[in-house]
Amino acid sequence: MITEVITKPSFALMMQRQIEDVLTHLFKEEQNFGILCKVEHLQFTPELPQDIKESFPQMTLFVLTGYTYESAQIQADALLFEAGFGAENFGSVVTVPLLSIVQVIIDEQPIFLNLASPIQEIETKNVEKDEKGVNNSMNAFMSNPENQKFLK
Repeated sequence: MITEVITKPSFALMMQRQIEDVLTHLFKEEQNFGILCKVEHLQFTPELPQDIKESFPQMTLFVLTGYTYESAQIQADALLFEAGFGAENFGSVVTVPLLSIVQVIIDEQPIFLNLASPIQEIETKNVEKDEKGVNNSMNAFMSNPENQKFLK
């Protein structure tokens, strides 16, 4: 099943490397591009005013061109760039974890699609699965009366 493949940490790490490779290539080619990303994982420094932050849809497109493109760089598994927001052009550095990038776009055409979830989401899902598995294993162990002797 596809879910089993795309939720594995190894798949996420592979996608992260591919995203980094694609972005690095676009920077070398001096090609402007857009990224469609999950806003919930982004960081803004300084923090955006609440009214601006609330105006973003769950998936937001950022177009890196001009000064925003020139300020962009890849650092510690994230894309960073400066941008202005709202009517006042409120300046902020946007930190985009590479795995929160869902698409890379050039001229309104997607050139890259990321199906992996950010690592934190994968780790949380795996911890939940592990806890269920441990509980199920313990229940199975305890259901056998002969195993009671091991609990002393």
